[in-house]
Amino acid sequence: MSVKKVSEHGPIRAFLGEGTEFEGLLAFEGTVRVDGRFNGEIQTDDCLIIGENATVKAEVNVGHLIVMGKLIGNVHAVNKVEITASGFVEGDIHTPGIVVQEGAILRGGVRMEKDAGKKENVVKLKEVRSEASGGK
Repeated sequence: MSVKKVSEHGPIRAFLGEGTEFEGLLAFEGTVRVDGRFNGEIQTDDCLIIGENATVKAEVNVGHLIVMGKLIGNVHAVNKVEITASGFVEGDIHTPGIVVQEGAILRGGVRMEKDAGKKENVVKLKEVRSEASGGK
């Protein structure tokens, strides 16, 4: 992935590097890149990048997803999903836009509709933060 491509989504705010392991709920704003192992749930309105050496087993609810490594789990992306030539996805994808490069592996269904990535039962991160801070 080129530096230019990452800059389109803003600066990377957090990075789980190669050799790291994390389990649980990952909720964030901005662009986050995972190059280690993650197991759990991911929620953001922004961009998640799964690096070439990453293994992610999660239910993923994002604005934009870029997969260069391995993702096992269902995806709800409000804007777009990109699976690069080195990417592997096993699970169903719901999104209004998808790009799958030659060489990528996709094992699952794809639902593409205008609102396909929106999941009505997912509480928005901003709403949770607002409630936690007393409505501020």
